[in-house]
This record gives sequence, C-alpha cells and structure tokens, in this order.
Amino acid sequence: MNWKELRTQHRQADLAAGLQENRRQFLRKSGLALGGLALASMFAPAEVLGKAVGSTGGILPHPHFPPRIKRVIYLFQSGGPSQLDLFDPKPLLIEKNGEELPESVRQGQRLTGMTVGQKSFPLAGSQFAFQQHGQSGAWISELLPYTAGIADELCIIKSMHTEAINHDPAITFFQTGSQQPGRPSIGSWLSYGLGSENDNLPGFCVLLSTGSGRPGQPLYNRLWGSGFLPSLHQGVQFRSAKDPVLYLNNPPGISSESRRRSLDVFKQVQSKRYEMLQDPEIQSRIAQYEMAYRMQTSIPDVMDVSQEPDYIYQMYGDKAKIPGTYAANCLLARRLLEKGVQFIQLYHQGWDQHGDLPNQIRAQCDDTDQASAALVADLKQRGLLEDTLVIWGGEFGRTNYSQGQLTKTNYGRDHHPRAFTIWMTGGGVKKGFSLGQTDEFGYNLVKDPVHVHDFQATLLHLLGIDHKRLIFKHQGRRYRLTDVHGEVVKEILL
Repeated sequence: MNWKELRTQHRQADLAAGLQENRRQFLRKSGLALGGLALASMFAPAEVLGKAVGSTGGILPHPHFPPRIKRVIYLFQSGGPSQLDLFDPKPLLIEKNGEELPESVRQGQRLTGMTVGQKSFPLAGSQFAFQQHGQSGAWISELLPYTAGIADELCIIKSMHTEAINHDPAITFFQTGSQQPGRPSIGSWLSYGLGSENDNLPGFCVLLSTGSGRPGQPLYNRLWGSGFLPSLHQGVQFRSAKDPVLYLNNPPGISSESRRRSLDVFKQVQSKRYEMLQDPEIQSRIAQYEMAYRMQTSIPDVMDVSQEPDYIYQMYGDKAKIPGTYAANCLLARRLLEKGVQFIQLYHQGWDQHGDLPNQIRAQCDDTDQASAALVADLKQRGLLEDTLVIWGGEFGRTNYSQGQLTKTNYGRDHHPRAFTIWMTGGGVKKGFSLGQTDEFGYNLVKDPVHVHDFQATLLHLLGIDHKRLIFKHQGRRYRLTDVHGEVVKEILL
C-alpha cells in the first residue's frame, strides 16, 4: 500500500469517526432536548391554562362537572373503631355471647397473626346499649351521645370493606389508594388537580392528636406526602408546640425585610436554573419558599383562638382549650377552613383495642364524640356545611369474636377488614341516611358493599372530579388515586 492509499484510508476512518461522533453529539443533545420536552409536557397543562408551573393553581382548568362541595375535613380515627360497639348493633352476638364463631360464617377467611393461633373464637356481644335517634332512626351507641344528637345530619355507611388487614397498609390504602408506600395522598391529588384558593396558607393541612387510652399506632408523614407528584402538593403538618409549622420562623438576627431580599435573589437564581434544567421541582421549591414567607403572617392569626367566644368552648368541650387535643384540632380545622384551606386531615390515634376494649373505647369516645358533633354543628350554624364534606372513620373495623379471653367485664377485638362503618355529612350527601348491611353476626356484608376505591371515587366526584380522568404519568404508567377500579356510590348522593 503506497502513501496515497494509506492517506485515503486514514481520511475515510477519520470521516467515519467524525460522523459517529457527530451522531453521538446529536443523539445526546436531541435526547436532552426531547427529554426536557417530555418532562415539561407532563406539566404543560398548567402553562396552557396561564398558570405558572409550581403556582397554587391546579392542573385542571375547571372541574369535570359542577362540584357539590368546596372543602373537606377528614376526621381519621386511626386504629380501627369497633363498629359493633358504636354503630352496628347485633342482638344475636349478645344472645350467643361466649359461643364459638361458626365456621360457616368465617368461611376460612384470613386472620391476623395475633389471632390466627387462637384455638377458640368466642363471640363477643357489645356491653354497650344502643338506641335509635332522630327522625332517621339511626342506631347509635350510648358511647356517642353527642353524635346521636346530630343523627339526622349523618350519612352512615355500614358496608365499608378493604383489602388490608394490618394497620400500616390499611391506612396507606385509605389515604393513597395503594397498600404500598410511595403514592400521593388524597389531599395531594386534590391540590394537584384543583390547586388552592388561598395564597397565604397551604391547600392541604394536617393535624395529629393522641387518645387518652392506649398508645396509638405510629403515623408516618408519607400518609400526607405527595409521592411522585411535585412536592408543592404535600400536606403541611401543624403542631401544638410553640412553632406550629417547623422551620417557618426567621432565625435570630434575620428580619422580614432581609428574608424578602434573600428570597428575591433565590428566585432569580433558581429561575435561571429552571430554564437550563426544566426540572419542575425547582419551581415547586420557589413556590414553597414563597408560601413559607407568607405563612409567617397568616399562621399566627389562624392559630390564635383567644378571641373565640365562650359558647364555642361549651360546644367543643373543655379539652378544646388544650392545644394538640382532638377537640382543639377540630376547632382549628374550622378556623383553617374559614381561611380557605380546602383539605384538612385530622388523625386521632388510639382506636386499636385488642384488649380492655370496654375501658379503652370509652376513653376514645370521651376524647372525640363531643368535638366531632360540635364541628358539624359549628359548620352548619356558619353556613359552611352546605359546601363542606366532613368524614369520620378508620382504616378497618373490629371482629365479632374476642381476641384473647372473654369475661363478663372484658373483651378485645382484632382487625376486621370485611365490614365496618364510617359516616359523612355535608354538601352533596343524603342526611339521616344509612347504606349497607352486615349479616346477623356482623362478620360479612350482605347488602350494598362499598370498597375503599368506591369511597375515594365518591369523594372526588363530590369535588367535581372524575376519578378516572385525574391522572399523572410516572415511570411510563398513568396513575390515579383509585388505581384501576372504583365506582361512585350514587346511592348516598343527593
């Protein structure tokens, strides 16, 4: 091979290498560009609607259909209240108290690890008396005298059922639509879809309280987290401590004016970074910092209950004066709602009565009954109940047999996901109405079953959202709160 042929071969190799390099550069650059476009397209509807990405505006230009309600207060009773001792009386259990649960009733259904080893499953009739109340004739236990007083306001669902049999997956299922952690919570979905009506407070707030009975099951902040949605939509926890919201106040030596200047510089820098990377979390971070700045003035106002009149404390009870109690949180929920917060989640711990149920459940009802009823009455007298939905209920119910030894004065109940009770009241749902029925043993459903996804679909429907159309694409799959099934419970709607 002479030098001319060698030069020609080298030139061809160089050309091929150049083409290959150019192709790599093209694919790399175009890949980044296409990836940025794809990422931006996930959030494009907000821009199309004239709403800045990361703003308090939701992804929907308007609800899918006229909403029945504007706001939700969810009184979540963590641990699983016993429907058999509160809302679903079963005379047969009293008649057959101490007898074995018939296998024809249980039908080999799954038990928890706490009772699967029991050799005996003695039926446990409730020790508490039931009466019918109001024109609706709702059966309510003597443990709930204040709730009995608002019986004609309630829409009681006695046929709830779920798939999870232990606390963590069951609560996660109710709050996120999945037993596995990582999905967005109900409040986050609503914030993502509808945005917030208030620029000075989060659209999704969380309040926690602990019962005076046994310690409750732990609660994790992922229950009000945003999952794979932008972090702007996660719930903000309010505490009873000196600082109601963590990391909100300025550190010593930093004035409000100084913080405002810092935020302005931060916004300029992060906005340029967003232009380069097109990462929506950057805009979420900007919005969160701005919200925190505005909350510095709005939070003290909403937390100041000193101006509440005496009759309000008479309604909610003396415990409403103690920060962090369930009663105080119910009062605070009303104040947040008045300020424009759209979704308020209360968690009250301590309903897990595996033993000593008669004493433990009485203590829980003493903590919650008066304040729950007062909240409903308070909203009604202010004209807020018409477009607000109040929900009361836990993650599952309790068994009709005793966990452990049954005595004349004591019994416990294990987890029971197949049949339990919740109630709702407010805009869009029938009042003085009960749906569903359990068998005479209170073990299985015999009429109008309502699954967790049905409950979630109905909640979204009342807010004007089609649960099948509020979706978010994540890692190649389109997700929704109700996962792959769920039907609106039309029987309870007005």
